[in-house]
Amino acid sequence: MIQSMGTDHHVLVLAGGLSYERDVSLRSGRRVVDALRGAGVDTDLRDADATLLPHLAADPPDAVVIALHGATGEDGSLRGVLDLCGVPYVGCDAQTSRLAWDKPSAKSVLRSLDIPTPDWVALPHDRFSELGAVAVLDRIVSRLGLPLMVKPAQGGSGLGASVVRDAAALPAAMVSCFAYDSTALVERYVAGTDIAVSIVDLGSGPQALPPVEIVPVNGVYDYAARYTAGLTTWHAPARLPADVSEAVSSVALAAHRALGLRDLSRVDLIVDPSGAPHVLEVNVSPGMTETSLLPLAVQAGGLDFGKLLAGLVGQAAGRGAA
Repeated sequence: MIQSMGTDHHVLVLAGGLSYERDVSLRSGRRVVDALRGAGVDTDLRDADATLLPHLAADPPDAVVIALHGATGEDGSLRGVLDLCGVPYVGCDAQTSRLAWDKPSAKSVLRSLDIPTPDWVALPHDRFSELGAVAVLDRIVSRLGLPLMVKPAQGGSGLGASVVRDAAALPAAMVSCFAYDSTALVERYVAGTDIAVSIVDLGSGPQALPPVEIVPVNGVYDYAARYTAGLTTWHAPARLPADVSEAVSSVALAAHRALGLRDLSRVDLIVDPSGAPHVLEVNVSPGMTETSLLPLAVQAGGLDFGKLLAGLVGQAAGRGAA
């Protein structure tokens, strides 16, 4: 049964932070606040800065919604601090957040359970330099082939990510990636349809919301395509045959469970021309902006965004602090 929030309960939404995704996080946070207030929940918005811990000690909320993207909201550190403060929050715990945040580690777990994910290699900047860039890149192309997807091992919103179709473009892609993270994830590029499946659990087990199909104008779902109006078209639900849609949802649920997540997540996949899904990454703090995928999935599922969030925060408050 969904734990509802009483009128005397108070929710704190954390947004902003100091990551590259600060602006997106603030937009997510404001939308979450508006949705919860629309559902009758007393809600405030606050940045995760030096004033946060004194505020939590003086006026602890009944539950926290983490609308922070990037490392602050997704690497488990903030969740660990909230645990120390005895404050419950929506979403997975610190340990599982750390696992999902590190893409190579998460992909290793998925692969160990036969959940499909593209072949990859994780390359720290130091090893890249020590072993010789040219030799390493030649071996990557020989092993994984072309095209390739290069992206930060830890990061989101498409920052530092690029598709490499020509070996000559790979060095520049690596340099761009290393600007956002000290480790690059280089994986085999799978052509197909970009799909996002949002997972929610309101107390009766994780459920997949309708898949959302992503069609970027330039063919790559990068930062600009995600957050600039007119650069991407979304179809919710996705234009997939029923059996493929069912397979996509099943794989997304399997990924959510494999990583030990709770409450909500978003699984990003590619569906290849044969209809087979491949998991790219799993997000524990999905975007909540006007162009974000989880709210689109909620709407496609015929659910009320504010009531869904109210159910999640009520559930977190009822669960209590770690």
